[in-house]
Amino acid sequence: MNDREFRLEVFKTASKCRNFENYVYKMIEQKIIKFPTYMSAGQEYISATIATVLKHRAPLIFAQHRGHSWYLSFGGDITELVDELLGRSTGCANGMGGSASIHGPEINMYGHDGLMGSQVPIAVGAAYSSQRPTITVMGDASAEEDYVFGALGWASTKKLPMLFIVEDNNLSILTEKRVRRNWEMDDVANAFQMKGLQTSDDPLELRASLEDAFDGPKLLNVNTNRLYWHSGAGKDSEDTFDRYQTEMDDLGDEAKEIHEKTKLKIEKVWVNQLEKQ
Repeated sequence: MNDREFRLEVFKTASKCRNFENYVYKMIEQKIIKFPTYMSAGQEYISATIATVLKHRAPLIFAQHRGHSWYLSFGGDITELVDELLGRSTGCANGMGGSASIHGPEINMYGHDGLMGSQVPIAVGAAYSSQRPTITVMGDASAEEDYVFGALGWASTKKLPMLFIVEDNNLSILTEKRVRRNWEMDDVANAFQMKGLQTSDDPLELRASLEDAFDGPKLLNVNTNRLYWHSGAGKDSEDTFDRYQTEMDDLGDEAKEIHEKTKLKIEKVWVNQLEKQ
């Protein structure tokens, strides 16, 4: 497909993620969702683009918090995700994982145990034992955990078919990277003799960085922005760059129509599930 067709395909997936998260925020404000909720609005273009490019490879997926969009992008059941956020046994993690542990074995996605960054060595172990394409996702803060570095070293040594994704919004809760460290994760990956790249969440730039995905271990430090604070406590500045809005404006009426239709579909799912209470 040409570049515009690809961008529209990514936008369809991103629209599902964005509209879902906007409704989640509404549920938090109304106190219908009462536990800590980790939204990926603003960062959904990462999962949407990667899924569009790599879904056919059926990778194992190990995400952390802010995992809603990874679940939806790779084909997770939206009704089960709603139920999970409502604490129901019919949820994707039987109502026991909540927002921080999105689980979907039917799409090869495995829930997080709550320890920051632990999904990375677990993903490396899964890739080593299965030799299957594997994606693991971390934030720029969890990337600083020591066991992440050991996992990178093992993946490089064993030349595992892995894609390490760092969703880098420059913040650990509200603390900027410059306060926490003076190095970047792509440099760490290169030091371990694996490919490490800096990229943005622009779909065309991100697609180009995925050309040799799973040929061996590769780390992408993807610069992005969030819209909602850690644990759904509030919103970032109204001036925060929004990839989704930028793409919708640039793609024009076709994208706006997709957005509006998807918004109605998402709302219908939520209303239907809420009526079951």
